[in-house]
Amino acid sequence: MRILPLLLCVYMLTAPPAVHADAGWTEYARVVELVPTTRHYFEVQLALKNNQSGCRDDDWFYLDYDQLGSDKMFDLLVEGLKNSLRLRVYVTGVCNLKGYSEISAVGASAN
Repeated sequence: MRILPLLLCVYMLTAPPAVHADAGWTEYARVVELVPTTRHYFEVQLALKNNQSGCRDDDWFYLDYDQLGSDKMFDLLVEGLKNSLRLRVYVTGVCNLKGYSEISAVGASAN
């Protein structure tokens, strides 16, 4: 049974960055680009100074289309892009293979 702890140790050392990422709200920023994809998620780029998630790419985010409320968040991101609203996103601490941060909420501010 010594192999199990060894395998666990190897996994923890080679695990993707998502294992070590943090969750929380970003600061408010403008939407730079919104990319609907034919894959199972959409991508959004915000003009952020920093992103506490720890993912490789600081200003790109994604959300799966099948997540509850993803259609509402997408609509708010479109409004933010059209009207130059300042938005913030809640990063979950999960990173995809591209190094983008997964989000689970979007907030808007007129300031």
